[in-house]
Amino acid sequence: MKAILEVFNLTKSFRSLKAVDDVSFSIPKGSCFGLLGPNGAGKTTTIEIIEGIKKPTTGKILYKGKERNSNFSSEMGIQFQTTALMDYLKTYEVLKLFSKLYRHTKSIDELIEICQLDEFLGTYATKLSGGQRQRLLLAIALVNDPEILFLDEPTTGLDPQARRNFWLLIRNIKKKGKTILLTTHYMEEAELLCDQLVIMDKGKIIEDGSPTKLLEKNFGHSYVCINHEDFNITENSIYIDKISSSIEVREDCIAIATNNIEKTLSDLAFQGITLQSLQVRKPSLDDLFLKLTGHHLRE
Repeated sequence: MKAILEVFNLTKSFRSLKAVDDVSFSIPKGSCFGLLGPNGAGKTTTIEIIEGIKKPTTGKILYKGKERNSNFSSEMGIQFQTTALMDYLKTYEVLKLFSKLYRHTKSIDELIEICQLDEFLGTYATKLSGGQRQRLLLAIALVNDPEILFLDEPTTGLDPQARRNFWLLIRNIKKKGKTILLTTHYMEEAELLCDQLVIMDKGKIIEDGSPTKLLEKNFGHSYVCINHEDFNITENSIYIDKISSSIEVREDCIAIATNNIEKTLSDLAFQGITLQSLQVRKPSLDDLFLKLTGHHLRE
């Protein structure tokens, strides 16, 4: 698939700090492309350089094979992490205001339908819930009917239900042929929405590819997870010594990496370890990030 956006050797320095360090990637048209990384990884700086908010120290960015120009500005939509809304305006009035800023716009009725705003059109911006506010901000980002949409951690702070509702909106927007560049702290969000991923840490790209291929490349095993109260580290030191290269002590559980689930379960039972709380699961993007960087994404 042809790339709509290409980034070459992007660098951004703040005195002695390299916030973005030789970053290159391309985004296929009509895809959802994810930028992952912990706070300070450089992903927000990268996306702000692409948007034109910040200037790079070095590097080149092409949109539809050419240097960015006024066409790029008119064909992109941005949903910022935080946006100040006029407290004295209602939802419908906010849409009308932003619609006047562009020559080419989607109809307000279409924006209301896409972002499911009909239930709170008469509500003042200050009275909106977190999920309602994000849907309104998404509608604002779509006002000019953009070809490429930038979403910078759009579901941060939302409750699980509001987050899942927002994911459905993003999926529906992608079905309309829009290209989406998404930054996120949530691994489940990235796995569900993104066709391609770039994982950043300390300003550099440390891995890239589709979620499925990244997991296949980095893992050939499953995890057997046991609650801490059921697996005492001291009492089971002999078993730990036996599989020390495959065991991880995590905040929520003891995770044992295994290629032979049946044998691992048998060994645990032989050690007298209760299996009531046991879970078997496949590696996730969170496991991948932990493996690559030594810490979880949201740390």
